[in-house]
Amino acid sequence: MEILLIKEDILKVPADILVVNLFEGVEKPSSAYGGIGRALGGIISQEIKDIHFQGKEGEMFTISTGGKIKAKRVLVVGLGDQKSFSDETIRRVYGTVIKNLRGKEVKTVAAILYGAGIGGRSAKDVASALIEGALLGSYDFSKYRGKESKKSEDKNIRELIIIENDAVKARAVAQGVGDAKLAAAATIYARDLVNEPASVCVPSHLVEHARAIAKGSQGKVRVKIFDREEIQRRGMGAFLAVAQGTSEAPYFIHLTYAPRGAKKRIALVGKGITFDSGGLQIKPGDSMATMKLDMSGAAAVLGVFSKITELAPRAEVHGIIAATENMPGPGAYKPGDICRALNGKTIEIGHTDAEGRVTLADSLSYAVRLKPDAIIDLATLTGACMVALGEEITGLMTNNQKLGAKLRECAEECGEKIWELPLAPEYKPLIKGTHGDIKNSASGRYGGAITAGLFLQEFVGEISWAPLDIAGPAWAERDTVPYIPKGGTGHGVRTLIKYLQRI
Repeated sequence: MEILLIKEDILKVPADILVVNLFEGVEKPSSAYGGIGRALGGIISQEIKDIHFQGKEGEMFTISTGGKIKAKRVLVVGLGDQKSFSDETIRRVYGTVIKNLRGKEVKTVAAILYGAGIGGRSAKDVASALIEGALLGSYDFSKYRGKESKKSEDKNIRELIIIENDAVKARAVAQGVGDAKLAAAATIYARDLVNEPASVCVPSHLVEHARAIAKGSQGKVRVKIFDREEIQRRGMGAFLAVAQGTSEAPYFIHLTYAPRGAKKRIALVGKGITFDSGGLQIKPGDSMATMKLDMSGAAAVLGVFSKITELAPRAEVHGIIAATENMPGPGAYKPGDICRALNGKTIEIGHTDAEGRVTLADSLSYAVRLKPDAIIDLATLTGACMVALGEEITGLMTNNQKLGAKLRECAEECGEKIWELPLAPEYKPLIKGTHGDIKNSASGRYGGAITAGLFLQEFVGEISWAPLDIAGPAWAERDTVPYIPKGGTGHGVRTLIKYLQRI
């Protein structure tokens, strides 16, 4: 879908659909719509009364313009209660609009930035939210569907036109549109990776993507790939332990973006388990069905790097991924095994299905050696976090409250829900090993998300660090948010982009 920004009388814009937004309880379009109500002879207000339209968020109806204005039809869409209006409202509403128009032979949709100025909301922010909602709402992973699906796609929206006649606002709008297109493209990149079958998205597939990102960066992104032999030579015994049970070769990926004059160094670490069977302590069938999602952290890191040259942060950024499967094949690691991580600590295996933190032990240890100002890791880490926070909220832990506050602020602005959990030191004895330094599965049933965080903390030293447990929001089991369809969500990408923009 192409995004166009134009200066034009709203009544003279040729489009299949012109979107008109109304807050709850409002019975006619505001003056921002340039007299559209009068031009159409009051039929919008009459229809609102006739069908008892209330303006609740996402409520909508369509009327024909009868040739009285250039647009063929007007789509009236409710924004809900003005008191609770936010950027996230705009994302949800335009995600709903685009989804409802999909497949209906609507080629061109036009809209104004209704809502700018409300609650101090800038034109840039409204534009960004609108475009994010529209682009992310239009997403459909149809790669493996047949010809009928392709025919249906031909009926989808081709152009979204944003109308802005104020020259000063137009510059801000253009910036907001640009930011949104970048963030949406990076998120969609991550979604595509997660939605690929695990038979396709094996560790070498992530390597191919990392190399392609570097190749297309005009030398601005460098990549190092370590194979099994190099991983072993470097002493990443924890990562290799998890990789023992699969026939797929493991790879360690290190991407680097290093602009001139960078004063900060940030390491982004993504969990890269391309399929998690649970290992020898195998998962039940129902729990295994979606386990291609276990590389969502890696997908988020690659998504960010896919657009990092356009993003152009003023920081040196490293992307680190330990990519493997967790399988119960010959040689698979076993409960009771002890492996040595890159930082020298030994890990006693209490459960083979707590493998993500074991691979992250080496990824984080490697990141520490880069001497970054901050490490942020993203992982589908624990089911316990989902028990605590549900399917839509990321669990954040941190050893640096300033870093945590920045990430919370960025996530909130992006509409990616986040909640902080404590790194409670009183729980540390629960991960103390019997014959090794620490164990990967805590004693007892409770506090599993926190003990996983405490485990990871053993590998970051004094570096400012924030782990994001995205086990819940990385995958949507159903359409809960209008711009997030079922499947891989790309969660975390927009938060990271916002964070990097502000360094």
